[in-house]
Amino acid sequence: MSDIIRRDPRAEWIARNRLHPLHAAMQVKQDSWMGPNGVIRKNPHALGFIGPNGLKRIDRSGAQQGGGSSKRSAAAEVQLPLHQVTAPAFYIAVVPDMVGGRLSSHDRDLLGLAHSLAGSDGAVLAVVFGEHKESNFTGNGVDRLLLIDGEQFEGYAPEQRVQGLRAVDNQFSPRHWLLPDSRTGGGELGRRFAAALGERPATRVWQVKDGLSSGRAGAGQQDLVRNLPRLILAAAECAEPVSETRHEALPVELSTGVARSLSRIEDLGPVAVDPAAIAMAEAEFIVSGGNGVKDWALFHRATAALGATEGASRVAVDDGFMPRNRQVGATGTWVTARVYVAVGISGAIQHLQGIGACDKVVAINMDPGCDMIKRADLSVIGDSAAILQALIEAVDNFRNGARRDAA
Repeated sequence: MSDIIRRDPRAEWIARNRLHPLHAAMQVKQDSWMGPNGVIRKNPHALGFIGPNGLKRIDRSGAQQGGGSSKRSAAAEVQLPLHQVTAPAFYIAVVPDMVGGRLSSHDRDLLGLAHSLAGSDGAVLAVVFGEHKESNFTGNGVDRLLLIDGEQFEGYAPEQRVQGLRAVDNQFSPRHWLLPDSRTGGGELGRRFAAALGERPATRVWQVKDGLSSGRAGAGQQDLVRNLPRLILAAAECAEPVSETRHEALPVELSTGVARSLSRIEDLGPVAVDPAAIAMAEAEFIVSGGNGVKDWALFHRATAALGATEGASRVAVDDGFMPRNRQVGATGTWVTARVYVAVGISGAIQHLQGIGACDKVVAINMDPGCDMIKRADLSVIGDSAAILQALIEAVDNFRNGARRDAA
């Protein structure tokens, strides 16, 4: 196990923010400290404190019993307050994209906007199609969870999904519908649903305030402000995600089944696309190389085996190892990948700015103290060549095993 001490930036931010409801729980409880004159001061209210008369304070709370570790972090001990809506006065319906079966950062922003619109009387209803892998609906602001499953909703089936949303609309009559205005399905589904309902949606909405919605218009150079409609297609970062409350995410069901429509669209399945042909700003999986990469032929083989889009730091581009259109960072391309793997990149401030919107960052580096390691969600300390070779072998073994099972 690594000896590197991992920090919890959210817990540190709460400990500094005196207005946060969990601020007191995040404070480190000291039993003794040195005063300004060099005298050791003791906390008389601490458990186990022995006073001048020799009496020891008794712990009647049970905090020191049960064999629990006294070094547990405050973040592990704090339970976020539970937000309950027993009898919702209305619903705010959200249809997340669920790319890869999990909530994306765009989906979490959407749920944050829905929570602000619901207030204390309304409930956020999340409508999810098909199977999913998400396990933290409660921490992202979902009060009611409706799963609409069936083979007719699998793959590219916008017409059938519109039928499902119409059934939800008939049963729950949400005050507002929120969908992500994205290229991964939410934008198209929202516009189809608006046409089915006869509603005029607000698109590319980046702010909702005082009953008004502000959306981008004129190639993103102007704002279109209008009264808040019933159907909203929101852009990324439209609101702050829910982070200070827990929600119930109670399952609900449709009282009637969804009528199966005769689809005019035939889904022929996914089409293989060369990762090198994908624009950096649209890539979902990026592997970037930096100054720490010594074997670039191995780097190219690893990215091809993983099916990832190649990227690079500015140093690698300046040295001629990668073309300029593959440079990631504030001086190159700002990326929004779901998974970003940084191989041999120390983490200059311009590069960290360029990957700020990535969901998961994996760092492969020899220096455990570099800035990229601090930014990463998962860090691998070691030689990049050995790690890339191990990745290629692991992918080959996985694919060969899948072929044997299929045979």
